[in-house]
Amino acid sequence: MGQASSTHGYSPGGSNRYHDPGLDLHHHHVCPTFTNPAVVRQQQLDYTAEIPDECLGLIFQSLSSGDRKLCSLVCRRWFAVEGQSRHRLALNASADVAPHLPSIFTRFDSVTKLALRCDRKSVSVNDDALTLISLRCHNLTRLKLRGCREISDIGMLALATNCKSLRKFSCGSCMFGAKGMNALLDNCSSLEELSVKRLRGISDGFAAEPIGPGVAAAALKSITLKELYNGQCFGPLIVGSKNLKMLKILRCLGDWDRLLESITCRKNCLTEIHLERLQVSDFGLMAISKCPDLEIFHLVKAPDCSNDGILAIAENCKVLRKLHIDGWRTNRIGDEGLIGIAKNSVNLVELVLIGVNLSSVSLMAMALNCQKLERLALCGSETIGDPEITCIAAKCVALKKLCIKGCRVTDSGIEAFAFGCPNLVKIKVKKCRGVTSEVADWLRARRVSLSVSLDADEMENEALDASTSDGGGVLEFPPIVSGGNAVAADADAPSTSNGSRVPNKSRFSLFAGRTLVACAFRRLSNGNGSSNDSS
Repeated sequence: MGQASSTHGYSPGGSNRYHDPGLDLHHHHVCPTFTNPAVVRQQQLDYTAEIPDECLGLIFQSLSSGDRKLCSLVCRRWFAVEGQSRHRLALNASADVAPHLPSIFTRFDSVTKLALRCDRKSVSVNDDALTLISLRCHNLTRLKLRGCREISDIGMLALATNCKSLRKFSCGSCMFGAKGMNALLDNCSSLEELSVKRLRGISDGFAAEPIGPGVAAAALKSITLKELYNGQCFGPLIVGSKNLKMLKILRCLGDWDRLLESITCRKNCLTEIHLERLQVSDFGLMAISKCPDLEIFHLVKAPDCSNDGILAIAENCKVLRKLHIDGWRTNRIGDEGLIGIAKNSVNLVELVLIGVNLSSVSLMAMALNCQKLERLALCGSETIGDPEITCIAAKCVALKKLCIKGCRVTDSGIEAFAFGCPNLVKIKVKKCRGVTSEVADWLRARRVSLSVSLDADEMENEALDASTSDGGGVLEFPPIVSGGNAVAADADAPSTSNGSRVPNKSRFSLFAGRTLVACAFRRLSNGNGSSNDSS
């Protein structure tokens, strides 16, 4: 409306790299415009052309994945540099992607960290695809396979032959067997971390081929075995790994006492051991006590373990820093074992006790001797009440983080932290019916710098919202969901002992003793074939 067409010159404060006068919003009239040619050349100048490809690649590496994709669409050069500078790649490993693999790895020719994932409803890539990937990615250092059920020992042999620089390998829900795993261990001399989960190809009972040690044993520092029917076949690898520092054996069937004895009968470098839902007894714990450098120990739901095994570890593993015990409410681990820990583990900084019934006697010993204790969690204990919590508040001076879950604690116990534990920065109280939101508000007002987390606040808010929206009637509160999985949240939540709701899994664990677990192991061992098909 009366607006004259204007010439567009270079402005020092503006960006003219992608400026197109034909797209300018001010061009409402088709009028001849006389522009200085020097100005046009300056407008079309790409200032990033002077940045070397290496520097441009470093810039791309500092961006998020979404921003990198957008940058690759700017121009052909950015498209090429973005592909050449990408070192980490995750692909949907369904069979449909196989025809596109040559073009994918032509563009991304510098990948060193690769993840291939396929869901249960799809057919995964096969040996030919894995062989192609191994030929294109000679510098691969990390590989993760998830649900790649069409990959066999042949594909693993090709991978091991072509990618000898692998340092980290992880597989889950795959179907290759001991031959494929041995091929990897015999060729990858730089392998430092190995994680195997639900490897169905080695579920042949006692006839399974031994795995390891191979040339990788000299470099291996971390081994994780999870949900294996016959994980004992990895025994030669574990025993032969002289520099092994971390060992995790989680939910694997079979008796592990003998293997643990063979691992620790020689000089070892183990500093971290995790045992979860295993058929292991005090003999296995006594074998672990022969690890003088052990710093981190997790024992989760091993009903055959008792105070004797914990005492052996306490007396021999003097540098223990982190201890997690889930006693599964079997009452086999209690004050006696914890007093032993308190007397010998003066470097302890983290203690997590789940389903362990202890008293103020062991807590007093822990507070007096473990002066460096900074993180403490007490969950699902029937003997933890206000006196025990008051003891912690009065004696644990170095404590910084405290978690209380499913214990018989009331407001009076929480009030003790208004003056105790001067270094406390965070306290979390969950599923303790005797603790109200009033004491949480009172504690926040007393100690402004203290972070107080209480699920009573959330429950009251939910109840208020439900009452106002439903207009009375029966209220059904939704479960507290973690990661979108209500079942997982319920399974991990210990029940309280003072009348709160008990989840199904926790209710089952009350009756889980030595006989029941032994029967479960025996039943699962006999049903390998059917379990394999169903899963």
